[in-house]
Amino acid sequence: MPNVPSKTLLRVDDITMAFGGIVAVANLSLTVETGEILALVGPNGAGKTTTFHVIAGVHKPTAGRIIFDDQDITFYRPDGRCRAGVARTFQITQPFQELTVEENVMVGSLAYHRSIADARKDARRYVGMVGLSDRANVLAKGLSTGQRKRLEMARAMATRPKLLLLDEVTGGVDQKSIPGLIELVKQLRREGLTLVIIEHNMRVINELADRAIFMNRGKKMAEGTPEDVMQRPEVVELYLGEEVLHG
Repeated sequence: MPNVPSKTLLRVDDITMAFGGIVAVANLSLTVETGEILALVGPNGAGKTTTFHVIAGVHKPTAGRIIFDDQDITFYRPDGRCRAGVARTFQITQPFQELTVEENVMVGSLAYHRSIADARKDARRYVGMVGLSDRANVLAKGLSTGQRKRLEMARAMATRPKLLLLDEVTGGVDQKSIPGLIELVKQLRREGLTLVIIEHNMRVINELADRAIFMNRGKKMAEGTPEDVMQRPEVVELYLGEEVLHG
C-alpha cells in the first residue's frame, strides 16, 4: 500500500463540557488523523464517554469547537453529524429489540439509501461483514452481548461513516469472543475507516491503537503510543495500580 500524506480528520479544540457546577471535560484538545485508531483510556468518570457525546452531538460543548473533515460541526445536531460522516456505538448497546438484526441495520442504511430494497441489500452486506449472517432474521432481543456489539458496529457502518466512535467494544463480552471483535475492528480499519475507541482492556488497546490519550477527571493527562502512556508512573498509579508500578 503506497504511503500517502495523513490528513487531520477530527480536531477537538479546547472543549469544556459542564453540567451546572460539575465539569465533566475540561479544556480537552485532540486530533485524529485519517486511517488512525486513537484510544481514550482512564478510570471511570474520567470524561471519556462525555467526550464521545460531545463529538457525536449529544451534548453541545460549554466552550471550544469541533472541526471534522474541514467543517466546523460544533453546533450540528447528531443527525447532521451522521450525514457529515460521524457514527458511534454505545457502551450499553441500544438495538431496536423487536426488530431483526437485518432490520436494525436497515435503519442505518436508510440514512444513506432512499429505497427500501437498496437499504435491505446494503444491510445484508454489513450483517455479513460483522459475522451475523446466520442471525439476520433473529430479533435483536435474542442476541448475546457479543452479538449485540457486532450489530451496533454493523448499524453504524451502514451510515457510511468516515469516523467511527466505539465505546467499550469488548465491555461485558466473554473472553472467547474478544479476539473476534479485535479482528472485526481491524477489518473496519482495512475498509478505510478512522476510529476512536474507549476501552478498558489494555491488551485490546495495545493490539489496536496507534495512539492513546489518558484522561482523568475530565482532563488529558498523557498522550503517546499505548505502551509509552501506560508506562508513565502517574498513569500506572492512577489506573493500573501501585503493584504494577513497584512490582
